[in-house]
Amino acid sequence: MAKTKTAFFCQNCGAQYAKWQGQCNSCKQWNTINEEVIQKADKSKSWEAETISSKRAPKPVKISEISLEAQKRIATGNMELDRVLGGGLVPGSLVLLGGEPGIGKSTLMLQVALQLKAKTLYVSGEESAQQIKMRASRLAENTDHCLILTETQTQQIFRHIGEVQPEILVIDSVQTIHTNHIESGAGSISQIRESTSELLQFAKETNTPVILIGHITKDGNIAGPKILEHMVDTVLQFEGDRNHVYRLLRAHKNRFGSTNELGIFEMQSTGLREVTNPSEILLSQFTEPMSGTAVAATLEGMRPLLIEVQALVSSAVYGTPQRSATGFNVKRLNMLLAVLEKRAGFKLGAKDVFLNITGGIRVEDPALDLALAAAILSSNVDIAIDRSQCFAAEVGLSGEVRAVTRIEQRISEAQKLGFERIVISDQNKVNSGDYSIEVLSISKVGDLVKILFG
Repeated sequence: MAKTKTAFFCQNCGAQYAKWQGQCNSCKQWNTINEEVIQKADKSKSWEAETISSKRAPKPVKISEISLEAQKRIATGNMELDRVLGGGLVPGSLVLLGGEPGIGKSTLMLQVALQLKAKTLYVSGEESAQQIKMRASRLAENTDHCLILTETQTQQIFRHIGEVQPEILVIDSVQTIHTNHIESGAGSISQIRESTSELLQFAKETNTPVILIGHITKDGNIAGPKILEHMVDTVLQFEGDRNHVYRLLRAHKNRFGSTNELGIFEMQSTGLREVTNPSEILLSQFTEPMSGTAVAATLEGMRPLLIEVQALVSSAVYGTPQRSATGFNVKRLNMLLAVLEKRAGFKLGAKDVFLNITGGIRVEDPALDLALAAAILSSNVDIAIDRSQCFAAEVGLSGEVRAVTRIEQRISEAQKLGFERIVISDQNKVNSGDYSIEVLSISKVGDLVKILFG
């Protein structure tokens, strides 16, 4: 009888060791190394003996003979998901969708599976078929193309795949499935790695797209070994606050498209609704003028967004002023406050400053700087900014207003939403005669004060 083989794995980063030790050398975490059984019963593919036939092994080809034709993609029927994926699912790709518990990962994937015209096998290791049916009834979708399977063993999953021959496979979730080739429990480092490896081999050799739903840790990372994110082709992150209705879908890795795209959904009783014009939900509907509020024309991938920035400046009650930002980098906020004090003459060193990006989203676009500065100055003097104007420019350390990319798209979006004036950098060379909106160009942050307060 073969001797049982074990190894020690870090549960945080997946590093492997021959013996136990207190601290992981890779991630420097303590008490995260556990022993797992890794003896394999058989090295052959678990699904090779089924009715699925493997394709002929690839041969080396000259690079000049490789076709550059666009890859055929499978449209999911969900425009926001297709945008983040880069146009749809690529045959043979492995997609990993992560997110917090209760954020709507299973709802999104079930909704997509019900909308797809292709035969889809939805494998659930967490819920019963009755629970999935209840969710499907709430989504008000009914189709014969979606098949439900409640199974956690990969060998049984591949046996059913051989019988139904699905065109798309969804696994919910990768932490619940296990293979007989590894003797450790489901959810362990070795089980996640081996099960994903089998699914990856199946996807590539049968040209079938596979979508994996994954849990995340309290740090916001995908649970399991870090190699899991390297194995898959696309890593999607489903974000949002369960106390708010809006959900954001981002691509942290995408071998077949951009990682800068953003998908926005609204959670409703009937499922997730696609938000096709996010600028309308990110702008306040209040008609009464309020100080400390400004609108920025930003970009998320190829999509222009108009986002409302709110600032509150008040006298510091304690000795050290507070600096707090929601949805924005606090270090950049401190830099802008120093620029406004040095270059614009506003004494903000003894003031508490609080910043909020409405809609619960996080923005990294430097074009937000000018709107942020305008909101801070407006709150400081308690004078409201004209709600018919918006801002799109970066602010430098010397107080100069710098140009931003794709300014034409930002101006067009502001014009479409009814704004009458947009403030940009004079380094952005645009022909104001091409737009019905008034385009103001400034060179220094001191010019912003004149525009806001005369």
